[in-house]
Amino acid sequence: MTIRVVIADDQPLLRTGFSALVGSAPDLEVVGEAGDGREAVRLAKAAQADVVLMDIRMPVLDGLAATRLITGDEDLAGVKVLILTTFEIDEYVFEALRAGASGFLGKSAEADELLAAIRTVERGDALLSPAATKALISRFLTTPVAPRQLDQAQRGALDALTDRERQITGFVAEGLSNDEIAARLVLSPATVKTHVNRAMVKVGARDRAQLVVFAHRSGLASVG
Repeated sequence: MTIRVVIADDQPLLRTGFSALVGSAPDLEVVGEAGDGREAVRLAKAAQADVVLMDIRMPVLDGLAATRLITGDEDLAGVKVLILTTFEIDEYVFEALRAGASGFLGKSAEADELLAAIRTVERGDALLSPAATKALISRFLTTPVAPRQLDQAQRGALDALTDRERQITGFVAEGLSNDEIAARLVLSPATVKTHVNRAMVKVGARDRAQLVVFAHRSGLASVG
């Protein structure tokens, strides 16, 4: 299956470079280029994109606002947003995750890293750049929201999780892969994946990135 990609960046040279790189992969296809967030949202829908490579700082509509529009549109429920940032640890990256982005990657990443990141985000399997993710979470989520402060729907989702799902969600929030969690709990990776998927369904998470956000907001990040 070919992964359809929209590239959103306000710098034409970067767009051209990303487009050439993505287009060189046999399983990836560039279906649109946008110079601002508004155009990115339009192309995501018109071109039936699977993944949008989204710069944060853009004119007309920035990447954060564009991400919210994409993830908030039921017609674009299958579209994943991969944030591209100049600095891998960026003050806006967590806001992008909260807005619904599926992951992030520094613009200084190697070519093969970018291509792998697109495939990873499209699958929804894992967060990108675990070291940067852990540092970001540590910086912005040091004071998680207590469960009693969650809204009714979030409390209901938290209550619906089994003890094992809570435990595994805590490990996911630490940035551990399914294989790493399986080793810690002496389970098979397939079993861990099943628990992760069930937890995502129960809390309404689009992917692991959103499960991490929920884990920190609910206090489950310390459970692992």
